[in-house]
Amino acid sequence: MIVDDNLIARVTAEVLAQMQNSPSGEKTNTPYGIFDTVDEAVAAALKAYKELRGLSLERREEIIQAIRDAAYENAEVLARMAVEESGMGRIEDKIIKNRLVARQTPGTEDLKTEAWSGDKGLTLVEMAPFGVIGAITPTTNPTETIIGNGICMIAAGNTVVFSPHPTARKTSVRAIQTLNAAVEKAGGPANLMTAVAEPSIEAAGRMMQHPDIRMLVATGGPGVVKAVLSSGKKAIGAGAGNPPVVVDETADIAKAARDIVAGCSFDNNLPCIAEKEVIAVGSIADELMAYMRKYGAYQITGSQIEQLMKVILTEKEAKMATGCTPKTRKSYAVNKDYVGKDAKYILSKIGLDVPDSIKVVLCETEADHPFVLEELMMPVLPLVQVKDVDAAIELAVKVEHGNRHTAIMHSKNVDNMTKYARAIETTIFVKNAPSYAGIGVGGEGYPTFTIAGPTGEGLTSPRSFTRLRRCVLVDAFSIV
Repeated sequence: MIVDDNLIARVTAEVLAQMQNSPSGEKTNTPYGIFDTVDEAVAAALKAYKELRGLSLERREEIIQAIRDAAYENAEVLARMAVEESGMGRIEDKIIKNRLVARQTPGTEDLKTEAWSGDKGLTLVEMAPFGVIGAITPTTNPTETIIGNGICMIAAGNTVVFSPHPTARKTSVRAIQTLNAAVEKAGGPANLMTAVAEPSIEAAGRMMQHPDIRMLVATGGPGVVKAVLSSGKKAIGAGAGNPPVVVDETADIAKAARDIVAGCSFDNNLPCIAEKEVIAVGSIADELMAYMRKYGAYQITGSQIEQLMKVILTEKEAKMATGCTPKTRKSYAVNKDYVGKDAKYILSKIGLDVPDSIKVVLCETEADHPFVLEELMMPVLPLVQVKDVDAAIELAVKVEHGNRHTAIMHSKNVDNMTKYARAIETTIFVKNAPSYAGIGVGGEGYPTFTIAGPTGEGLTSPRSFTRLRRCVLVDAFSIV
């Protein structure tokens, strides 16, 4: 997809004009959700929450529609900003993600009321808001997470204080301002979404401990998830994954190869659901790799793999106790300079000049290779050969590390798919499609970029951000 620079400039100018001028044409000091301090951001969100509570569900849905429209219309601007600021991902894929969450994230229709009636009267259970939510968002999917969480949380009746990742600060601030401006233009409360102008770890900590924050949501790595779960508040944690894709001998090998390359390369492997390693039954592995090369993978071998390791991984020593004698073993960390970068760029760092059509770096490795064990979050895809599907499933469970996030399988054997799904217990299990089908791209179901495996909510939606309230009317209004 080609993004027209003139279009971007025009839309950006319109957004800035909207944010800098009142309807009468006079300058306004409205911050559109951005404040200097955490206290100011929380206070503004709390005021907005009290105003939102007084609105009907119908009015709330009109506000959400304004958010959807603004997000969709500015999808290209926000996508370009995200790539330019963070240096990660692909503009065309981020446009798809922005538009996906703008249009397909559930709204108030996701909220369901339960009722019981009988001899003793009527009881209602309704989904009610928490109040002001504190939400930590990642650099990998900055605007998609803000748009999706914003729609879900407001649909549930909450307001939200975002704590964006500092490396996506400008993009996140622009997204929040754009969505708030649309809400105000539609006649809704100001500051339904807020943030501080200069996000930081310290500011996130103050936000998490603020007494007016009633719920915390973290989308990111294990560290940030651990922090919100240790806060003493209701928390939803959307953590890391290392999704394995298993291919057995019954699969449509050509389609599997095409789907794996498409899923692995989508936004340069930044989505946490993306294929991170392939485990293939040996009898079809060579054919699978041949098709993957046909569909946009460039295969490296031998010393090239060693060279690439030195580029994209940082080696460190880790202490390992063995009996009474401490030993050391090699451990690796991902070089963040290459996270979300194009395959062509990564290959250039080991002296390989490949066509722009190359989307994925493919390499065959052993099961214990760092490329298999580490979540690289870049379009570098290791493939491991195993003797049969049982060995493939056993290895997949091991390298997924118990994250219970996402797994993918290509097979025509229902028994094999069932066995894999039961063994790996992931939140998302995609069969015979690219991984992104699991979040509604080419598959059924709604999208989200806050996939709560650690805390069990799964693919979050408005109901995830509600608390249940029971109302009991005794000896009345049972009319049967």
